[in-house]
Amino acid sequence: MGKVFGDICRWERNAPKDKEIHNDKELKKELGNIIISTIRWCDDLGYDPEGCIEIAKECQKNFKKA
Repeated sequence: MGKVFGDICRWERNAPKDKEIHNDKELKKELGNIIISTIRWCDDLGYDPEGCIEIAKECQKNFKKA
């Protein structure tokens, strides 16, 4: 996740040396990498990805209310 996060940060900084690869497809790929990696980590740890998502959704709702 660290590498993907770094790639997204670099995309946001939009340095002149990186402009060639900064397009919607590249950003979507990086966001997809986070999703796929997280699902894989849940599975590797023996957790149900959908269960993890439900817990996170509830936490997000509670945070929004606060």
